[in-house]
Amino acid sequence: MSKVMFDYTKSILERVSFDLVLFSKELEKAIKTLLPHELKQLKEWLESYIIEKPELKPSLVIVNI
Repeated sequence: MSKVMFDYTKSILERVSFDLVLFSKELEKAIKTLLPHELKQLKEWLESYIIEKPELKPSLVIVNI
């Protein structure tokens, strides 16, 4: 079940990546929902995803808190 939630979270984040504010809101929701090991995976995924979309770099602050 947790893999499903993680994949769902990634798909949502990819869909809203056109807007930093919306992306940040969805990222905050994900942090509240995912398990600790999933958060680690999300952070790794986010760091690689932002390489292609540097405009989302400010959202890294959210996962580093």
